[in-house]
This record gives sequence, C-alpha cells and structure tokens, in this order.
Amino acid sequence: MYPKVTMRVSILRLLLLLFSVSFLTMVLVSRCGISTLDSFSEEEKLQGMPSYHERNIQTARETQEIQEEYERIIQVKDADHLKYTEALKAKIAELELQLEKTQALTINFTKNQAKDFTSSEKHAFDAEKYFEARINEAEIFHGVKLKTEYELVPFIRFTYNRIYLVDSGLGKRVVEKPIGYKKKELHEAIEKAVNLLNKQVYAENLKLKGDRDFVEGIYRTIPNAGTTYEMYFKDTMNKSFTPNMYHKVILSRPFGPLHLVEKSVRTTTKELINLILPLSGRKETFKHFMDYFVKICIKSDKRVFLTVVYFGTEDLNYVKSLLGQVSKAHKFKNIKLVTLNEKFSRGRGLQVGAKSWTKGDVLMFLCDVDIVFSVDFLERCRLNSERGKKVYYPMVFSLYSPRVVYSLHDMPLPSERDQLVISKDSGFWRDFGFGMTCQYRSDFINIKGFDEKIDGWGGEDVLLYRKYVKSDYIVVRATDPSIFHLWHEKVCDPTLSTDQYRSCIRSKALNEASHSQLGLLAFKDEVDLHRSYKKKLHPHKIAGKH
Repeated sequence: MYPKVTMRVSILRLLLLLFSVSFLTMVLVSRCGISTLDSFSEEEKLQGMPSYHERNIQTARETQEIQEEYERIIQVKDADHLKYTEALKAKIAELELQLEKTQALTINFTKNQAKDFTSSEKHAFDAEKYFEARINEAEIFHGVKLKTEYELVPFIRFTYNRIYLVDSGLGKRVVEKPIGYKKKELHEAIEKAVNLLNKQVYAENLKLKGDRDFVEGIYRTIPNAGTTYEMYFKDTMNKSFTPNMYHKVILSRPFGPLHLVEKSVRTTTKELINLILPLSGRKETFKHFMDYFVKICIKSDKRVFLTVVYFGTEDLNYVKSLLGQVSKAHKFKNIKLVTLNEKFSRGRGLQVGAKSWTKGDVLMFLCDVDIVFSVDFLERCRLNSERGKKVYYPMVFSLYSPRVVYSLHDMPLPSERDQLVISKDSGFWRDFGFGMTCQYRSDFINIKGFDEKIDGWGGEDVLLYRKYVKSDYIVVRATDPSIFHLWHEKVCDPTLSTDQYRSCIRSKALNEASHSQLGLLAFKDEVDLHRSYKKKLHPHKIAGKH
C-alpha cells in the first residue's frame, strides 16, 4: 500500500515542476516576445522602457514567487496525506488486535467444548458420538434392571390431536388436546418420522401425511437420557396396501436434535392372541363378556383364541353350554375350557391356562371377566409385545359406579356403550392395577409366571409385574383408551391377609366414584338439608326446575 502512495506523490511533484516551467516560459514569451536584444530600438530606450536585464530580473522574481506558492501547496497536501496514512495505520493495527483476540477466544471455546463432550471417555469432540452414547444409555434397545416398580417411567399414548395422560393426583385431566409446546414437540416428532419414511419408501406423488396416516404413538421422558417416541403409520399410499401392516419409527431426543433410532415394518396379520380368562361363577357377567367377545374377537379381529379356566362346579354346565353355542353359531373352533375343582385363585388360573397351550409359543392376553376392549386394543397388544424383549402392561380406564356418576347429577342412566367415556367424572386410569397384560408364553415361562401360593383377591399380578421390572425386559406401561374396567360391586373377604384386605378396600373406594362424588355421598345429609332449605325459600323455582 505505502509504495503506491509515495509514487503518486512523486508523479504529482513532477507534474507541478513541468507546469511551473511551462508557465514561466509562457510568461517570458508574453513579456519579451521572440525579439532579441538587437530588436530594441533606440526610440524604445528613449521612451523609458525597462532594459532587457531589468526584465529578466523581474521575471525571475515572479517565477520564484510562483514556485514558492506551489511548494507551499505541496507541503499542505503532504501533511494531509501523512495524517490520512497514519489514521489508516492505526485502524489496521486495531483490526489486527481484534482478530488475534477472536482467534484466541475460538481456540479456548473449542477446547472447553471438547472437554465437556469427551468426559471420562477422553476422545475427540464429536457430537454424533456423544448423542449415540446417550441413546445407548436409554431404555430403548434393552431393558434396565430397576430396584422397585416405582422406578419405572410409564409411557404416555398420543394421537395427532389427543394425549392420554396418567396422573394419580386429584382433579387432573385424563385426556387432553395437545397445545403450546406439547403440540409443537409431538407434531415435530410426527413430521420428522414422516419425512424419513417418505425419503426412502415413496415416489413424489405418493407421500405419507402426518395428520392422515399417523395411527398413534407412545412417548416418555427419562431425566438422564431424554425423550423417546415410538410411532406407527398406516401404509395407505402404497398401491400394494396390506391390512394390519404398519411402519414403525422410533425417534429419540437426547436433549438435542432428534436422532433416528430404528425404522422397521411390523405385520400383525398372522399374530394370534391367546386370551386367558380365569373364572368362578358370575354367569351373568360371563354372558356379557361373551357378547363382547363375539362382536370384537370373532366378527371383527378374527385372530383370537379363548382359553377359559373355570374353578369349581357351580354354573359349570352353563359355561360349557354357552361356549358350545358360540362355537356352533359362529363356526368358531378357537375355544378351550379347562376346569379346576379348586378354590378360585386368579394367579393359579392364569398359570394353568398358559401351560395348557401346546402349539408352541403364542402371544397371551391375561384378562378378567369384567373387562371390555376393542379391536384397537388387540392391535396394541400385538404391537407393544415382542418375544424375548418386551411386555405390554396397559393402564386400563376404570369406570365409576353409574349409579353414583349419573344419579348424583340428576341424569338418566345411559346405555353401557355410551358409558364408555374417558373423563374425570366417569372414571380414572387404573395406574395401580397390573392384572391386564400382553406377553409371549415363552417369556411368561422364562420368568416363572405367577406365584401359585397366593389365594383369593389380588397380589399375584403385582408380583409378576415386579419380576419383569427387575429383569432385562422392556416393560411398556402406557395408558390405553380402548380397554375399560366395568364397575361391579366389590366384596372384600375379611379372611384375607392385612395387605390384601387393605388393597381391596382401597380399590373399592377408588372404583366407586371420584373424589368430589364421594364427597357428595359422604355429606349427603348436608346436601339434602341445603336442598330442603332452598325449596322453602324458592318453592316455585325448585318445582319448575324439576
């Protein structure tokens, strides 16, 4: 930069010098003309004109003044240029200093980041390796041995516009529409999965859409690992569409960007479910159960085998007759009746039912007679169970007593189908119940099944659940909106052990009504007193209301 500036100054000086010489020449010519000394006449001398010598002195003086003026101008220009040059030098020095500081900060930041991410492994900073390590620590590819059942983090089921929550606190919503950050989070996961599937599976004119083809998913957040999403999509855009075939996508958010864990296709078309039902008496309830079984399992799903384990001889002929009628009327041969002349024990009945299967391995649904479910539940049973790896423990929605729910609010009793509603006033998620479960027979046998020494009500299902929680199996514990526990009168046998009796009473209280509804029952006298008081004050309003 600086040599160019110096050269420009030299050229400027040369030009000024040439201009000065030219100017002096012009002045000289204009004053003296082109005459020589000999051209001056005697007459000019007599008229008093300056002599040649005098004119030369005057011209030299004027030339000197002009040259001095130009030198002054050049000095001013040199001074201005020097100031400008010094300012540029100072700016360049300042920029160089800032650059050095920035480079130093960048080096320190990179070193600190590398320290944070390498941790104890002491490998070079690599975000992908870091996230993969976090994913491997999560309970995705393998189960984690836990000390108690309370350590297990349950999954939450969701669709495109519904979240089925589980919360044991009072007054909490059991189902809600995703809004705000929750909507953004879930829809981001759905769209990410859709984009991953569309890149590989479909042509441009055959694209999956999240709001149309997404079936459902489950998610949970584990504090030291992040959030895991398991999602299922229907293959509706494929020309060779196969019923009951799903695209499964597992995504993980390990406190960072979503990371693809697995893409797979799951087909449930040939997956048979052996529904095992322990029973003793309760013929009317069993008749009701069989009506649902015909509608859901025989007419709709068509991939269910029914094993009934019956205790005692009371109403045994009725059970045999009913099973025979169903088999004959619907040409349904997938029914088996096992009889035990013993006192009823649910764990014992399920154990015998599981062992009575002789056709190799099979997916089992351990059920109760007061359970109502849909085809959607049966599909979840298949999708959330995996041989040698995963068992499904749905949270059943337990209905309150219809007598309390509707009569306390002066409402007519609706049909049973219309009572199957998920709301905080109609029931609750049975988060303390572990009786309904889907698992493969081989896994059930491997973990040694139920404790057959437990008699009477309750306890056996909790112990089996604890076995799985403490093992390497993945336990899928999730709310399921398609399976209901119907209300029925519960009688707690006073001969039960203390723990069993307390569990029975607790279950009875929770099954009867909500907290507010139980409050209305508990303070019925006060409520009636208030009604009578209001009736006296406003008899016409009360009469008109009713």
